[in-house]
Amino acid sequence: MERIKSASLMTAIKTPYRPDGEVDLITFDSLVEAQINNGVEGLIVCGTTGEGHLMDWEEHLMLIAHCVNQFGDRLAIIGNTGSNNTREALKGTKYGFAFGMDAALQINPYYGKTSNEGLKEHFARVLDLGPSIIYNVPSRTGQDLEPEFIDKLSEHTNFIGMKECAGNERMGYYESNGIACWSGNDDQCFEGRHRHGSHGVISVISNLLPGLMRSLMDNDDSDLNERLLPVMAWLFHVPSPNALNTVLSMTGAIQPVFRLPYSPVDLTARQVIFELLQNFEAKDWVGSGLELMKDRQFILTD
Repeated sequence: MERIKSASLMTAIKTPYRPDGEVDLITFDSLVEAQINNGVEGLIVCGTTGEGHLMDWEEHLMLIAHCVNQFGDRLAIIGNTGSNNTREALKGTKYGFAFGMDAALQINPYYGKTSNEGLKEHFARVLDLGPSIIYNVPSRTGQDLEPEFIDKLSEHTNFIGMKECAGNERMGYYESNGIACWSGNDDQCFEGRHRHGSHGVISVISNLLPGLMRSLMDNDDSDLNERLLPVMAWLFHVPSPNALNTVLSMTGAIQPVFRLPYSPVDLTARQVIFELLQNFEAKDWVGSGLELMKDRQFILTD
């Protein structure tokens, strides 16, 4: 748990695919090596950005086990094993810990939602299995985990902290009360880290610009933050990870394969990121180059 609490930059790592739609482990390993080489301290595996919700459990747990085996000695491995189904969350989390992950990422039950009493029982059971970060993202779950609830939940011995998407004031509250908190929003992470005392960020943009995000977490550099904000905004101008998958295809970091329902952004949007990346050096981004790409170059697989 202390290893994770010392991490200020963790990446919600992208899962790449081969043209046949299967997970591309060779490319995945190259993405992770780029993260390690740029000072990233932890990975969220099979999270929203990693499209765990598009995988069956066998595939999902295989990727967590692969990360532990390949990279567990070099950075923290946090497996996203949460679910809106408590039985499924328990199943995934038990296997994740059996395979050696350092911690679990646990989201509150979404879509169906439940009462605070139901949330209490759900989290108590998954936390009993091992160290966990609780993920609050009301825009995706439709339900806010409020501070009064988290204050009580944080008393559990396996509670590590929060991945929080409800703003910097919320993060500042947690940190002032001894609860570790990482920003779940790239565009808020600079203020969160350097103005509100957050532990750092669990980042999407670090898939693309890991070295600059390392610098942003380490240094109170408002100029760098201003340079990065347009890219952060672009990555979320459509529901994530559609845009991230597109730009990583454009840089050659991954094969241009999308699992439906995700799909590439249109040519106009690709032109925008193509121009935005001209404000950075090629060595700053993950990949071998930069290509605008034609629509026909992208592969959509079910």
